[in-house]
Amino acid sequence: GPALLQVEQAKAVCRRCSATDECLQWALDSGQDAGVWGGMSEEERRAVKRRGGMRVRASL
Repeated sequence: GPALLQVEQAKAVCRRCSATDECLQWALDSGQDAGVWGGMSEEERRAVKRRGGMRVRASL
């Protein structure tokens, strides 16, 4: 549906961004539960939290 298209469009923006890793880490650390952050959807971030979190390696 339209929401899935919006998520994919947001992820496309993330793929072009140089701050994706930092953005994702901030979203995980601060508990953001809505929207796409660091290239991950709400559902994907929830799955990461269920697995006990993750530390994002900064890209060089």
